[in-house]
Amino acid sequence: MITETMPILFIALSYFLGAIPFGLLFGRMFSGIDVRTKGSGNIGATNVLRASGKKAAVLTLVADALKGLLPVLAARFLFHDDWITAGSGIAAVLGHAFPVYLKFRGGKGVATSYGVILAVAPWTGLLCLIIWLGAAWLWRYSSLAALVSFACYPVLTFSTPTTSASHASGLLSLFIFGMIYFRHRENIKRLLIGSESKIGEK
Repeated sequence: MITETMPILFIALSYFLGAIPFGLLFGRMFSGIDVRTKGSGNIGATNVLRASGKKAAVLTLVADALKGLLPVLAARFLFHDDWITAGSGIAAVLGHAFPVYLKFRGGKGVATSYGVILAVAPWTGLLCLIIWLGAAWLWRYSSLAALVSFACYPVLTFSTPTTSASHASGLLSLFIFGMIYFRHRENIKRLLIGSESKIGEK
């Protein structure tokens, strides 16, 4: 039996799951390095790759995506409510970006956001990933690829007949789009002046 407090508790749980700093944990496990002291200081997979190597980066990428994917899938299964599902996704992304365990200084939310999108709208998520791969291959900037990909997310959401009528899906897409651009504001500045690091650079 689902009580009135269960959705609130589940959304809170989604935040605490999203806040787990896998990049920091895997960085220390594989290299003994605090990734916050290297490169961009970010706990996401891109900086983990620079600071701690491929194994740590791959594990970070997968774990960060799963902490967006799993709570949203669970919310859909348990509650069958678009707003609770969207709230769970928003909470997971907020947890990654502002983790309580790290004094609210977290990552940029790219992998976690992809996990959320894949759970909510798999085909839209797949298209966003393909766009990211194409942009990354073309320009070699992880940040620019994310910016291009997530700019397409609301467009794809509102142009898809199955989701265009869902206010919850639309709000989620706009939130993730805004969060990604907010968290990448320093990257945008570096891109504009030509000082942003390319993929594979130390």
